[in-house]
Amino acid sequence: MKMVRRLGLILTFCLFANVALTPAISAHDSSNPVGFKPELKAIAYQTFNYFEDYTDPHTGLTYDEVRMTEKGIEEAQRTSPTNIAMYMMSTVSAEQLGMIPKKEAVSRLKTTLKSLEKMDKWNGLFYNWYNTNDGSLKKDWGQFISQVDNGWLSASLIVVGQAYEELYAQTQPLVKNMNYTPLYDPEVGQFRGGYDVAKGALTDHHYGMFYTEPRVGSYIAIGKGDVPQEHWWKLYRTMPPEWDWQSQIPKGQFVKYDGVNVFEGSYVYEDQKFVPSWGGSMFEALMPGMVIKERELGTQALGLNNQRHVDLQIKYAKEKGYPAWGFSPSATPTGYSEFAATPLGTSGYKDGATVTAHATFLALEYAPEAARKNIRALKKLNMAGKYGFYDSVNVETGEIAKAYLALDQGMIMVSIANYLQDGVIRNYFHSDVIGQKPEALLKKEVFSIQ
Repeated sequence: MKMVRRLGLILTFCLFANVALTPAISAHDSSNPVGFKPELKAIAYQTFNYFEDYTDPHTGLTYDEVRMTEKGIEEAQRTSPTNIAMYMMSTVSAEQLGMIPKKEAVSRLKTTLKSLEKMDKWNGLFYNWYNTNDGSLKKDWGQFISQVDNGWLSASLIVVGQAYEELYAQTQPLVKNMNYTPLYDPEVGQFRGGYDVAKGALTDHHYGMFYTEPRVGSYIAIGKGDVPQEHWWKLYRTMPPEWDWQSQIPKGQFVKYDGVNVFEGSYVYEDQKFVPSWGGSMFEALMPGMVIKERELGTQALGLNNQRHVDLQIKYAKEKGYPAWGFSPSATPTGYSEFAATPLGTSGYKDGATVTAHATFLALEYAPEAARKNIRALKKLNMAGKYGFYDSVNVETGEIAKAYLALDQGMIMVSIANYLQDGVIRNYFHSDVIGQKPEALLKKEVFSIQ
């Protein structure tokens, strides 16, 4: 399920590099390694500096990416709904972590919301690319409406509206007007990938896999009432066993939920059962859990499977003899590509021996000790940069993609806030009726991976 966009790390550098050596600073328990809190806050300070330096102050729109090259700094002054979402949730995260005052957070977000109100839309949904200097449509990059990107923008607007009551009057109409119904195929019970406005056509493909990042858009569309609840059960946990092109033939059984027969199948890797994503990458698995309470409510399904994917990504790296783990789509020295722990995917993305920092931070709440060790490993691989971590490194060649992506910086920022502030971003999301309405779907399902 190739993504139609880049969903865009990070005190002082001295503190960032050496805080691991000062264990007496923080109280600790089994889920919070000694001294880890100040270490993470130091990373968060540097991560948020990216958003401070590369968000247009007049529009509140963040640059898609910034690259450090031999010729100098290359700034991609374009943005997407997901990039905007990551900036807004990172701003909430920064305020919650005590990095900026509430007044500054609200001011920053007001600027972004004013731009969103003026930007071109289709059925209230946002196009995939805009110019950061004035919020105009970047027509030379097409006129595509993406289900998954709009899902992230809706999620961030919900979070902002709950975090700051004074902004709800701006966020609520935007969310309400984002109509997902035109992207939904009621005959199949699944979303199309998106809509090309210039061509006047929906994509041929559907977002059929359940355990991938578009489930955020699915959850929100159900919460809004744009699509029926049965949509949740019409998504494939695994592809049907008779589809023998997939990387494994799943085993499982049919279970009826809300009148819909669901094949609860699973794959096996390293003697562990799991429900696969499409490509086997970390953000397919864990990115939705930044806002959806999968860990807290989906204890027999999504939360359990998230834990399984973290454990298996770590095992995969160990099996390969890699010095670090964390496989997910990320920047390369010359572009962007999909990377994964290939066995965890239905049609697995390539391995490529490439590790990205955001994957480690997404795993924080599931494997804090392993994440801390991996952060140290990334530093040894020379991944530390001005804005936290460069985007990726080839662990075999040592080649580093000296790039910072708004998407990936945002995943790091929100993951740190959730870990240090008891799921604060998820709590805001679920404080809204849209986040609350589908909660029963998370609770009732049982994956066949016990």
